[in-house]
Amino acid sequence: MRHTRIATAVAALAISAGMAATTAHAQTASGVTMYGIVDVGVEHLNHVASTGGGSITRMPSTTSLLPSRWGLRGSEDLGGGLKANFTLEAGIAPDQGTSNQGGRAMGRQSWVGMSGNWGAVSLGRQYSMLFWSMLDADLIGPAVYGLGSLDAYIPNARVDNSVAYRANFGGLAVGAGYSFGRDAVNAGPSPAGTNCAGESGADKQACRQWSLYAKYDTPGWGLAVGYDSQNGRTTTSATDLVFGGMNSSSKHDDRLSVGAYVKLASVKIGGGLLRRDNDGDAVKPRSDLWYLGASYPLTEALTVEGQWLNLSYKNVSNYDSNMLVARAIYNLSKRTAVYTQFGFINNDSLATVSVSGGSPGSNTTPGATQTGFNVGIRHVF
Repeated sequence: MRHTRIATAVAALAISAGMAATTAHAQTASGVTMYGIVDVGVEHLNHVASTGGGSITRMPSTTSLLPSRWGLRGSEDLGGGLKANFTLEAGIAPDQGTSNQGGRAMGRQSWVGMSGNWGAVSLGRQYSMLFWSMLDADLIGPAVYGLGSLDAYIPNARVDNSVAYRANFGGLAVGAGYSFGRDAVNAGPSPAGTNCAGESGADKQACRQWSLYAKYDTPGWGLAVGYDSQNGRTTTSATDLVFGGMNSSSKHDDRLSVGAYVKLASVKIGGGLLRRDNDGDAVKPRSDLWYLGASYPLTEALTVEGQWLNLSYKNVSNYDSNMLVARAIYNLSKRTAVYTQFGFINNDSLATVSVSGGSPGSNTTPGATQTGFNVGIRHVF
């Protein structure tokens, strides 16, 4: 009996030691990080149609300099160079304390996947490859005055129900994504929720989306190309609207992006072309969006940037828009920065585009110019 009790105790100690070792291994081989950005600014706009051509002062809900967010990301080392990865990221409107991306809980990113030397595969809600193709060429990025003012999809280039593959081979990066139904939220409809819930057994092409990109980087320059194609869905109801007039699954909204950047000493210059073929727009389906910008650090703490943008439509007149953007960012620390931004847009006689992509409701009267001025603060954690 005594030998039995000793054997039992030894076995228990061995099991406990094994469990402790397993727990220790899990703690060292995997981890979860919480992160985020809180970015709030105040802007002033003139020539706003909803005010009878007057001005408006407001806090943009979507973005001032960078979109506010919080998230969780983590990975687990599975051995042999294989890892499991995930990201859950929520977009927030700090001026109101509400969720962006159509009210989704984790509307910016929500995916899980595996990665290795061969690349990474992920499943869930994630960026379109168009996002990755424009990331380095568009120096202004998703600011309140930028490409998002002229094409609202650019800061909303995310896809529900998608499978994606991305890989880096030296200086070459490639990626592909496919969605079985790119949206599940009706937020307006708007680019954040296009009222195009897919995965339909009755219409297998409805709301499908695919995208590709390839990018080559060197220490002094980089070049990227991307393609994004979205299907509409078929509907005959006048009240069952789909964003952008994509009311048939045979209609496509396609974007081709070509972008590049170069570094000259401390100056970075980036630019590109976004060509769009939109079957959902009967009046102006074809367009070119050109952009060219530069970024220069005046000091270790202060950076100045500017960008020129031009949206021109094919085979139709009087809808074009030209924009100029300038901003200065002063870093108070590694985590906190203050900034100011200036934007100006000149619309053709039929265009009503606002210089601000921060919140709806600031469009101009047809043919009007508009000036925007924004100041704010950003904290990263």
